Order: sequence, then C-alpha cells, then structure tokens
Amino acid sequence: MKYKSSILMTEFVTHDVKRFIIGKPENFIHEPGQGVELVINKQRWKDEEGRPFTPTSLPHDQVLEFTIKCYPGHHGVTEKLHGLQPGDELFISEPFGTIRYKGPGVFIAAGAGITPFLGICRHLVSRGNTGNHQLLFANKTKNDIICEKELRHFFGADSFFILSKENTPGYYHGRITSELLRETVSDFSHYFYVCGPEGFVTDMHVALQSLGAEVESLVFEE
Repeated sequence: MKYKSSILMTEFVTHDVKRFIIGKPENFIHEPGQGVELVINKQRWKDEEGRPFTPTSLPHDQVLEFTIKCYPGHHGVTEKLHGLQPGDELFISEPFGTIRYKGPGVFIAAGAGITPFLGICRHLVSRGNTGNHQLLFANKTKNDIICEKELRHFFGADSFFILSKENTPGYYHGRITSELLRETVSDFSHYFYVCGPEGFVTDMHVALQSLGAEVESLVFEE
C-alpha cells in the first residue's frame, strides 16, 4: 500500500452508511470518480487484500472523505470499518478506475454505487458546472438514500429516486427498467454514468443500448 493515514472523525449519513474523514496523505492526488483500496492497520486485517472504496471529497480538499455502507451480514471489512474510531489507521492504495467525468449526461446508480458520482457532482459544483445532468438513483427504501438533499439540490427536477421495497409519494416504485429510462431520459446521445452491483450495471448496459445509447457513451468501472 502506498499511503498510511488516520481517521479524524466518523458520522452516520444514513442508518447503515458512515462518513469517514481521514487525514490526506502527502502527495495523494485523485480524480473525482476514481477509487482506492483501503486496508485496516490492525492485526488480522492488515494482511488482508485491500477493498475498493471511492473518495467522496474534492481533489483540492485538505482531508479525504469516504462514504461507506456497512454490510453486517458479510462480517467483513465494511463491518470492521464501521467499528473504527478516530486515531485508527488505514493503508491507502494509489487511485485507480475508469469512472471519470467526460461531459453532460445521465448518472444511474444503485445503493452505494452513488459514491463515485458524489465526488464528481461536488467537483462540478466547485467549478460552477451544474447544468444539463440527470440522476436516476435506485434504493430499497427512502431511508437507504445517501445524501438525498444534496443530490436533489444538484439535479433539481432532473433527479429521480426509485424505491424497490417502498411505495412513497414523490418517489418511483419498482426498479430502473427500459420503460422508466424511456420515460425520464429525453436524449440517448448523452454520456451515461453507471455504478452499482455487477448485475445492475449489466442490466443498465443492455437497456441503454436497446434504447439507442452508444457503447462508447457508457462510463462504468471496467
């Protein structure tokens, strides 16, 4: 691992998602949307392989932020991360990944797949570029939505929140399908930024291409 740093603070963003603020290592540089691997510097965990997470902070911020969902049923790294305290140390890899902003388009995410897009959207805001983007964000329930207020502020009327296990006024019920994409997206010549579980990304690629999106316009983690 290239870098080592310490946790400065943590706080809950949703019932099972925590925001981690850690010291930014010297010479660490990333592009919005890129990920890194994290390893916990504790016995049993420090010899494990790194797990990928995406910084949700801006490249010029003085600290690093990670927004991490816990999967307690897995009894793995995310559960252990959620138990860490300020002062605990993490090893951090060099940034990597293929999700980067290429131009105006549609962001399509499921669950924690929103995290690369948080960094990208915050970077766009910092540069005054807030127009001509759409968001489709799938979750199980309203309480699962990460940073909903921030996302609604950025995307405005072009934000669509879809809940699979809850039928709530103001939200779409079900899943992101070809029919929903046809209903909400007016131009399939834009870029499409897709992130979520592997099956979700595959389904979105099939649906988008069936609606006329070019393969070259699909931006995802390869």
